[in-house]
Amino acid sequence: MSSKIERSFPKITEQGLDDLRQRIGVKIGATAEPWCYEATRDNIRHYAHGIGDDNPLWCDPDYAAKTQHGGVIALPSFLFSTSRIVSGYVGGLPGVHAMWSGSDWTWHKTIKRNDTISTEAYLKDLVEHQTRFAGRAVQQIYHVDFFNQHGDKVAEADSWCFRTERDHAREQGSKYKEVRAREPRRYTPEEIQEAYKLYANEEVRGSTLRYWEDVTEGEDLPVLFKGPMTVTGFIAYAQGWGGLYIRANKLAWKLIDAHPNAGITNRFGIPDVPERVHWEEDFALEVGAPGAYDYGPERTSWLTHQLTNWMGDDGFLRQASCKIRRHNPEGDMLFIKGKVKRKYSEGGRYLVEIEQEARNQDDELSVVGSGIVELPSRR
Repeated sequence: MSSKIERSFPKITEQGLDDLRQRIGVKIGATAEPWCYEATRDNIRHYAHGIGDDNPLWCDPDYAAKTQHGGVIALPSFLFSTSRIVSGYVGGLPGVHAMWSGSDWTWHKTIKRNDTISTEAYLKDLVEHQTRFAGRAVQQIYHVDFFNQHGDKVAEADSWCFRTERDHAREQGSKYKEVRAREPRRYTPEEIQEAYKLYANEEVRGSTLRYWEDVTEGEDLPVLFKGPMTVTGFIAYAQGWGGLYIRANKLAWKLIDAHPNAGITNRFGIPDVPERVHWEEDFALEVGAPGAYDYGPERTSWLTHQLTNWMGDDGFLRQASCKIRRHNPEGDMLFIKGKVKRKYSEGGRYLVEIEQEARNQDDELSVVGSGIVELPSRR
């Protein structure tokens, strides 16, 4: 007997959009609690390991104690674990699929070990689009401010999800028709070993100072490799980040009881969360994706990982932007490239702007991004 489930999903309606527009600019009250309130040693390390980052500045207290920071600090992308909203927890349009699709970050202060993080958020804008993936889509943009226990703003971010109609994406979306028609990719041992050389040669700048004067416009950053994508890897990220709807037993029931549209029956007839597109291939195909795929905040964190590897312990990541262009399904490899666009000084800071893009093993564009790094100067 086939386990395939035939069903229809809720649509984007004008009434739903009108109701959402009433929320623009209104401060959001209590939402689901964040995965991490505090930047503890373990929370920082779990997040770093979830993206495959073993930089000792985040992971080794003995090493970090000898740096200018005097101890472990949090990697910039750790803040995803402190806010469900910046991670894609959207309101309105119940039952309409949400795909986290990008962010613009600005960091003001270092997040130190044991800092307690609080947030303030609001819906910033709604923008309608026509997409190849799902036809009509709505870009739902949120703004989040992050504060430490002293009331200092440590960072701020805009992030957005695209709300899409699952039926249209599955039945009429053109973006992944060719991908879904392909045979599953199987790598040879030689191909795997060739890719793994990039891990073996990954450079973490660490305590070796990178001075602003030594940077040249147009120079390339080392390629950062991620993959091959596996469901195990996606779950490893969720362990550090927390996910949006991952709950067990009674807590799963409480979530779905409060938000019935968050419970979509699986092949056993059990209500389960839409987040399972990241580990359940059949459901991912139902919503129009090419298969179980990576998380958006995860991919953004990979881009910032390349920047922090390059800048070293004494650099500071001021800004980062990420725009996702396609899914990375199970089996994909990802090659992240960066190039110095310009170097400049501003307000006494010595800054480097970097362009980034990542492509998969078939040279398909996965994500574009950028960063602004502050470096030490010999001056």
